[in-house]
Amino acid sequence: MTTSVTIVGAGLGGLTLARVLHVHGIDATVYEAEPAPDARRQGGLLDLHPHSGQAALAAAGLAEEFRKLILPGREAYRVMDRAGNVLLDLPDTGAGERPEAPRGALRQMLLDSLPDGAVRWGRKVTAVHAIADGRHRVDFADGATVVADLLIGADGAFSRVRPLLSTAVPRYFGVCSVETFLFDAGARHRSSAEAVGAGSLFALAPGRGLLAHREGGGTLHAYAQLKKPQHWFAGLDAADAAALTLRVAKEFDGWAPELTALITDSDTPPVLRPAFTLPAGHRWDRVRGVTLLGDAAHLRAPNDEGANSAMQDGAELGSALAAHPGDAETALAAHEQAMFARAAEVEANDDGFYGLMIDDRAPYSVLALMTGVEQDA
Repeated sequence: MTTSVTIVGAGLGGLTLARVLHVHGIDATVYEAEPAPDARRQGGLLDLHPHSGQAALAAAGLAEEFRKLILPGREAYRVMDRAGNVLLDLPDTGAGERPEAPRGALRQMLLDSLPDGAVRWGRKVTAVHAIADGRHRVDFADGATVVADLLIGADGAFSRVRPLLSTAVPRYFGVCSVETFLFDAGARHRSSAEAVGAGSLFALAPGRGLLAHREGGGTLHAYAQLKKPQHWFAGLDAADAAALTLRVAKEFDGWAPELTALITDSDTPPVLRPAFTLPAGHRWDRVRGVTLLGDAAHLRAPNDEGANSAMQDGAELGSALAAHPGDAETALAAHEQAMFARAAEVEANDDGFYGLMIDDRAPYSVLALMTGVEQDA
């Protein structure tokens, strides 16, 4: 079986690419390991940037649909110390330059914009092989295969497509997060809801922090962030919810109870999320018939750019392929050079916020970054 464009990965980048190709009348099939669109929660809120995420949705013809997903008032920010003292409280100004929308709803919007059958679920890629004339064979765990005329790896940090282009392997960044959700927080988790406020909360200390934001329907979405070596969680059974909760809660002994409740009172099993990165400046020489986008190409520690960059990659690659009918190699080369340059700019402008939140001066290092005023601990 042969397809014109084969995309591995139904994340925001891969789906944006598929949508832009569809707008231009180019057939594409997306293969996704997850068994169904709702197989797992799709993360929290995303603030989409005008020059990247929002521009990508405009190229996909979905700008108006996106506006319907925006949750107003979520661009408020609050910083606390471990005792629950509010050190900074920034209200949502209503400017709306980087509006917040639920990642899951955004993904579903993209899925709904594609033809039936464009996404094939439950297709976990086990290997990819180069064959003749720049084509590639993709092997799936269920024994099926597909031969791709043009193969796009949009399959994230541990991409199965990346080895065709690069020997780079993601490395642990030194920080892990444990994700939790509290539902109907206004009624059932009132003290935590009051602590989080209308938008996002950063409760920080050296080596650890609690991050939370308010989603729709009264949901609080939280992350316990810990600066730990990889062996700290390597032997931990992440599927043992009680053990993981206890282990993480111990790291926040003595913190205000409305803050620790973000861990201990979770309405869902906690999910461990170690942070990995690819080497700075990651790039590769052109290989016929294949390329990467998003985290598969330029995985960084969370920096408020990842999803936006992936969507921009997908939109620009789709537009390049449409602009060069019958000449995919020119389109792929243009995509890669532009993507490498954008990734380098993101790296150069990275303020290190993810690590700064729990550095030795936390929370005062974050206060200085957000206010422009240095403060003493």
